[in-house]
Amino acid sequence: MQWMKGNIKNTIFTSETGYFVGLFRVKECSDDLKDIINKTITIAGLLLNPNNEDTYILHGNYQKHERFGYQFQFESFEKTIPEGKDAVEEFLASSLIKGCGIKTAKAIVDTLGEKALDLIKENRANLFLVPSMTEKKATSIYQSVLSYSSVDDMLVTLRNLGFTIPEATRIVKTYQDKTLVFLSENIYYFKDYVSFDKLDKIFLKNHDGYEEIRIRECTLEVMRREASSSGDTYSYLEEIASSLQNHFKIYLEEEDVFKNLQELEKQERVIIEGDKIYLFEYYEMESTIAHILKRKMSYPDKTLRGITSKLSELENRLEVTYNKEQKTAIEKALKYPVSIISGGPGTGKTTIVNAIVKLYIEYYKLSPIDIATQIALLAPTGRAAKKLSTSTGLPAQTIHRYLKWNKETNDFGINEFNKNYQKLLIIDETSMIDTHLFYSLLKGTQESAQFVLVGDTFQLPSVGAGLILNDLVKSGLFAYTSLETIYRQSENSYIPILAKEIKEKQISSRFDEKTDDYNFIACDSRNLKSLLEKIIQKSIEKNLKADDIQILAPMYKGENGIDALNVMLQNLFNPPSKKKKEYAYYDVIYREGDKVLQLVNNPDCNVYNGDIGHILSIDEKTLPKKHLEIRIDFDGNQVIYQREDLPSIKHAYAMTVHKSQGSEFSHVILPITKHYYKMLYNKLIYTGVSRAKKSLVIIGEAQALQMGVLNDYSSTRKTSLKEKLENIFDNERTY
Repeated sequence: MQWMKGNIKNTIFTSETGYFVGLFRVKECSDDLKDIINKTITIAGLLLNPNNEDTYILHGNYQKHERFGYQFQFESFEKTIPEGKDAVEEFLASSLIKGCGIKTAKAIVDTLGEKALDLIKENRANLFLVPSMTEKKATSIYQSVLSYSSVDDMLVTLRNLGFTIPEATRIVKTYQDKTLVFLSENIYYFKDYVSFDKLDKIFLKNHDGYEEIRIRECTLEVMRREASSSGDTYSYLEEIASSLQNHFKIYLEEEDVFKNLQELEKQERVIIEGDKIYLFEYYEMESTIAHILKRKMSYPDKTLRGITSKLSELENRLEVTYNKEQKTAIEKALKYPVSIISGGPGTGKTTIVNAIVKLYIEYYKLSPIDIATQIALLAPTGRAAKKLSTSTGLPAQTIHRYLKWNKETNDFGINEFNKNYQKLLIIDETSMIDTHLFYSLLKGTQESAQFVLVGDTFQLPSVGAGLILNDLVKSGLFAYTSLETIYRQSENSYIPILAKEIKEKQISSRFDEKTDDYNFIACDSRNLKSLLEKIIQKSIEKNLKADDIQILAPMYKGENGIDALNVMLQNLFNPPSKKKKEYAYYDVIYREGDKVLQLVNNPDCNVYNGDIGHILSIDEKTLPKKHLEIRIDFDGNQVIYQREDLPSIKHAYAMTVHKSQGSEFSHVILPITKHYYKMLYNKLIYTGVSRAKKSLVIIGEAQALQMGVLNDYSSTRKTSLKEKLENIFDNERTY
């Protein structure tokens, strides 16, 4: 790691989180940076209360930023303590110390010597040893010295406990002079900035594991973890007691766990309702969703004059024919404040959305500018948004981008205090939306806005807690159209039929027959990779590319897991070549031309979880320091990744069914063997099948397929939105 010593000359940017960018005059530095001594460079990193008077020592790396050029990215810093009479005198006379001019500074140092700062901090009365010192001046100097040193003292205290510089900086930036108070009261207050396990480890170094503070904080943490893993919005007492044992080795009788939960309820951190125990935030979100939807439904229905003739005209113009259920869905979407459209593959959801948009524009005579300001087309993932845009010819975006999600704070810039103004929102792939995202979307939009929720109630549920689409449908309180009629791609098409059979848990004997768009190839776990290799080789001979074919598998690990399959598939689709640069990241090799998958949302670069890109170039820069730049193209959006960014991508030749949600692929290969038995269940297989647009190949064991189709593993999610909706609507049934 490199280092440099010097002074800040100017501030370019500071954020609320403590991130600082500025100009820095280098006085000393490590040998490999000697060319920049006595030069002014750009620095960037976490720095609290930066000032021009202090001398800093920074530790980090001097490297080239994609947009801003060369800068010193520092990971830690320290202020040099003024040493020697001249330095202490200069410091006291600086703007950092209020009420102390040059003459007073000299008098203090002449009286107290070079240890003047320590003596002032130890006892304010030492200032009165200085000739002509007044009460007012002494108070101002003393408070300035304490204020100046307090931040450094807090950082040192946190670092000695085991916090890193970035962690300590974020904590001090947030809690400021109250940091040590919160630290002594409850270290778990810092969980938004440091992992809970790390905080718990630090706590246990100095405290008993059964202190009430720890029991209660661990109780909340296990409820969060269970919500994250199971998708439930509430828990039962016995589940919480068991989780405390498993996660934190806290062994308590259920009666004692309940007493702590009652204390947490008094603090408004949990809600106990009968035998259901909620984290306060989930109870609040479900309740708020129900209340907003109730108010939304109080707005009058729209009058649709001449809808029959307009639909007929649209059919002629687009050369399509809408069946009865499709017409019903279109009319409900245009008429009611909230409407829901659900259907499997081949049922015409895309056709319906296109009609809704075009008729809405026609009814309200919207100009191109009006369209952008009055209609919002949204989806949970970037690929789903792109699909929605392609089908309608209008811009679409992710919900996170629409709500201006801030990655650093995990907050939305669009909220109840700063709402968006669109009048019609069409949200696709609604089954992927969790409780928190739907709650945020409702708060960030006008209550008068019409919501059209499009999805498939039988697909995999959201990754986050909740079961929004299903709960809204099952409440029976909103205009709902279930699309059952399947439009085949040809008379010999089977994909949409198979999807329906999986949904109904009755696969016909046709599942092992070859059709225009489907093929089942029998094999066992031992032969799966070799068979898949042969299929891919034949596909490549037919000029199919990696973008044309998507392999979807249930799990990452194992001989037939995604990680192993990606190694084989990379060598088939994008083999090593002297013309292609590559980079080894642990046991993964990234190569120019590789197909990769984004794993996390990154709004700053406009790439989101589930987006698929291609590596355009790999460069290992040598100046001023060796560093990596991988340029990845996401449908025209080029993003630079450095080594530290690589955990946010994976090869995408094979991916999980979960990651494929919101996407469609021309050709899908779905391996299904008993090797995957832990992850084979009805909704997962259904979702995988429904990703195929032109053709589907299932390779594996018929028995494993049948077993998975009959397995309802994912249907036990516990939520209360349906119940809350029914209560707030007084059990009214509008539709």
